[in-house]
Amino acid sequence: MAAEAPLTWSLVIPVKVLARAKSRLTGLAGPRRPELALALAADTVAAAVSCQEVAAVIVVSDDPVAAAELTGLGALVVPDEPGDGLNPALVHGAAVAAALRPVAATGALAADLPALRPAELARALRAAADWPEAFVPDAAGSGTTLYTAAPGRRFQPRFGPGSRLAHRSAGAAELALADIAGLRRDVDTPDDLGSAVRLGLGPRTAAIAAQLLPPDPGRD
Repeated sequence: MAAEAPLTWSLVIPVKVLARAKSRLTGLAGPRRPELALALAADTVAAAVSCQEVAAVIVVSDDPVAAAELTGLGALVVPDEPGDGLNPALVHGAAVAAALRPVAATGALAADLPALRPAELARALRAAADWPEAFVPDAAGSGTTLYTAAPGRRFQPRFGPGSRLAHRSAGAAELALADIAGLRRDVDTPDDLGSAVRLGLGPRTAAIAAQLLPPDPGRD
């Protein structure tokens, strides 16, 4: 009997209109906040596109600047047709993904993971393949950075405040994996960005963070 082909994935990444993104970073970034938000998303998308388990990256966004940048990185960018918030946007992206690759599993990935490594994402997706639904909690322990659903499974992301508990209560398996710190480190605040710096940023976020953050005396 031939070996079963490994599961491939379509990942949906939501990207807000940049002028409205990452409001809690305003004090740090000021008028450069949209630029920082785009850098976070671009490093996240680049890592996802480079992950060997990922067959397609679908970005849901109405921002033309983000669309141009992320298309250039290899993502398929589609408009947020529902226009009804984060989870409906993800469901819309998942429907696009299912139409393109019906046999692929589907994941929803946060767009603010600038320290994400393709190998970390691959490790999580391989673990998620064992479950009908699964998720990875964020570093703070209350949110979610990755939600997954198996082929044919209803795609029901529950992102938002308290999403870790919401996903777990709905029966999704929580993936308690070692060595995926970049996958768990979403960036909403200056402290989050500092933590991501210590993990190692992608090149786009690193360039702007070096200009925005004060020197760290603990780093050479």
